[in-house]
Amino acid sequence: MAKKMTKLEIQGVSIAFTKTNQEDFISITDIAKYKNPEAPADIIKNWLRNKNTIELLGLWEKLHNPNFYLSEFENFSNKAGLNHFVLSPKKWIETTNAIGLQSKSGRYGGTYAHIDIALEFASWVSVEFKFYLIKEFQYLKGQQAKELDWDIKRKLTKINYRIHTDAIKGNLIPQNLTPQQISFIYASEADVLNVALFGMTAKQWRERHPDKKGNIRDYANVSQLVCLSNLENLNAVFITEGMSQGERLSKLNQIAISQMQILLQDSNATLTINKQ
Repeated sequence: MAKKMTKLEIQGVSIAFTKTNQEDFISITDIAKYKNPEAPADIIKNWLRNKNTIELLGLWEKLHNPNFYLSEFENFSNKAGLNHFVLSPKKWIETTNAIGLQSKSGRYGGTYAHIDIALEFASWVSVEFKFYLIKEFQYLKGQQAKELDWDIKRKLTKINYRIHTDAIKGNLIPQNLTPQQISFIYASEADVLNVALFGMTAKQWRERHPDKKGNIRDYANVSQLVCLSNLENLNAVFITEGMSQGERLSKLNQIAISQMQILLQDSNATLTINKQ
């Protein structure tokens, strides 16, 4: 998954956070700088020596990580709190196969923790700092949600405008397939749907558009995607009923034509109402 780094400024400290698999991770190295700007790694190691910390990390992993190594965790738990016990984030991650902590190198290097764990660490460092962190983080997430909502609405508005033009309308309605197309056996069931709706296979689309990235479905509009979803469900039913591929392709093509006409009529009706 692509990761985007974001920064929060809290009480003069720059805190980095990112996403991994749609989960928020915050740099506890940056949080530790609030306590010791010169040696934040030492702050984290001291935190990891604490038995309560090991129990917290272990509980989080048990709840979220099916591949967590319980025996290794129990070994650390038994030693935690002893004078000779020392544990680094990297050793914890590698030994227990943990996912709640991340050790990064490079420009934004350091130790990152899932938001649940990071807030506990922030509380251990400074309760006051934790409250400021929560406040700023919630504000930022709210702003991001508003921006995402606006962006989605803007894109849908642009798509709506495009599908209402006569020029585009002519290209949206699928064409009746020729007997040759129907009799052709396609290697992929995905291409059965592509031909039914778009009139061509994924390979044919790539050959006609060598300058474009992605695939034919990446360039479909909202109406086509709605229709495609319906065709997928219907195709599954037709396969269960024992229909041949040729029969399914012909039937799906006719359904695609009918549904796209209805979708465009509904779009035009909506546009007319909004204009009044």
